[in-house]
Amino acid sequence: MTESSITLDPIKSKHRAIWALGDYDRVSVEVVGGLGPALVEAADIRPGDRVLDVAAGSGNASLPAAARGACVVATDLTPELIETGRQRSATRGLAVDWKEADAQYLPFGDDEFDVTLSCVGVMFAPFHQPVADELLRVTRSGGRIAMINWTPEGFIGQMFAAMKPFVPAPPPGSTPGPRWGAVDHVRELFGDRIAGLRAERRLLPVDRFTSGADFRDYFATHYGPTLAAYRNVADDPDLTAALDGTLIELANDHGAVDGHMDWEYLLVVAEVA
Repeated sequence: MTESSITLDPIKSKHRAIWALGDYDRVSVEVVGGLGPALVEAADIRPGDRVLDVAAGSGNASLPAAARGACVVATDLTPELIETGRQRSATRGLAVDWKEADAQYLPFGDDEFDVTLSCVGVMFAPFHQPVADELLRVTRSGGRIAMINWTPEGFIGQMFAAMKPFVPAPPPGSTPGPRWGAVDHVRELFGDRIAGLRAERRLLPVDRFTSGADFRDYFATHYGPTLAAYRNVADDPDLTAALDGTLIELANDHGAVDGHMDWEYLLVVAEVA
């Protein structure tokens, strides 16, 4: 196990453990690798920009931002992903400063960054408003907050809804992650602290899977939240079979049976007031 440098409450410790399961870096590279470059392009990151990537995982957005010449700090809650990202950036000769951090309590000063990014990252923090407050706090006036979040109606949003009966109840006061993929929710979180907001629904083409069963096998092996759901029902063969069927059917309904899926996400770029 990679040793953590920060102390977390039980809710966030559990959250961190979920994302340490499996191999999210593999998912990030093999399945959703196109999201990071798309986010960096939309954020219009330029050489010399001070960029913070929050809930960066292993660097899906951090590395392409650094490749543009930006001064990048990448943070994540999960030490295992940080270490993978650190190795990946070093191998590519990219200068990225990796830090373990809680998105709800970012260890940076006010107005410290020109651009703050999150690529399907902070959307999974359980308490949305304090995270939104932190994104705004660390981004300078006139700077940009750029995010990619899975939509509630898209495939990943529907997958989390479908897994809900198979996982423990969420912590009181938490909000489902895919709500970050609804533009009205984002506007409410940022309120009058932004001068403008551009939002666009896009589709990520996914040709990695040949069937619903293929998708189920891959995500049950590599994707932390799916692995956690299977562990939660491991002692109940009927529930395990039901989870299998739910994921296979959902993936087939979204195109896996034909070898091509489109996963909807919301791209948001907000200018800080």
